[in-house]
Amino acid sequence: MKRAMAILLGVLVQGAAWAAAPLEVIVFPGGFNWPLWVGQEKGFFAANGLEVKITPTPNSVFQMQNLAAGKFDIAFSAIDNVVAYDEGQGEAPLSEPPDFFAFMGGQYGAVRLVTQPDIKSIADLKGKSLAVDAATTGYSFVLRKILQKGGLSESDYQIERLGGTAARAEALMQGKTAGTILTSPLEIVPEARGYPRLANAVDVIGPYQAVLGVARRGWAKSNEAALVGFIRSYVKSLDWLADPANRGEAVAIYRKFLPQASEASANKAWEVLLAGPEGFQKKGKLDIAGIETVLKLRSEFGRPQKNLTDPSKYIDESYYRKAMN
Repeated sequence: MKRAMAILLGVLVQGAAWAAAPLEVIVFPGGFNWPLWVGQEKGFFAANGLEVKITPTPNSVFQMQNLAAGKFDIAFSAIDNVVAYDEGQGEAPLSEPPDFFAFMGGQYGAVRLVTQPDIKSIADLKGKSLAVDAATTGYSFVLRKILQKGGLSESDYQIERLGGTAARAEALMQGKTAGTILTSPLEIVPEARGYPRLANAVDVIGPYQAVLGVARRGWAKSNEAALVGFIRSYVKSLDWLADPANRGEAVAIYRKFLPQASEASANKAWEVLLAGPEGFQKKGKLDIAGIETVLKLRSEFGRPQKNLTDPSKYIDESYYRKAMN
């Protein structure tokens, strides 16, 4: 009897320790993290026994290296980063063999080429320097394809690594680059100040799966309950955000975490991310056609060159399905 009680007590103590340990989530700074903020503010994570700690990343290399090393549990990143590192085409070496996978959707499309006010066409970018996060991962291939379809060869422009999307938006407005790829809602402020949008990715290259939830397969297998609870909480946040009745409170939460945002820009972010054909993915559902586009771009531009055609190799929706049941 005493032994059984001791075992039960040990299980309870272990469970309490698990509940007390926060989920370490690494993200790119900006308004895309709205559902995470809502989950914290409205108690959706807490309702599933979770505490979520959010860490901003300066760039994708830092994000993927530290996710691989186990310093973070979950990342919101581009699907191209998952494919690149899993295929040995990543921007930087990893301390551990990659076992990254995508477990839920985040953002469909909403990937824009924004430039200096004096740039009126793709042709005007000839001889210019353009900013990317990493030269061989993320949205760099989107940029290269847009420029290619606009008539420029790779020798017609230069690529400069200037950090994550928020940092590139600032670099653009400081005149440090002729143009860059921005993801919604980070294009809102530059566009309001007269920086033109030359292209939308989905208009030029077709369906495009952008940011999504990423984890390590080994971690997910050992922490299934936590991952399922995270997905359930995140989808609850998405549903709450999408309800027009909650728009006022949602805008207030947005401005709490981004105090530099005006009421107008926060409302614009809601329209861009929640009311249009691009933006947050309803119910956090992955877009397979969008992943296929990513694979086509990587098959063309990735090195060493590989023919990549199977989206299922990089995703596992079993945790999502359990969360939705």
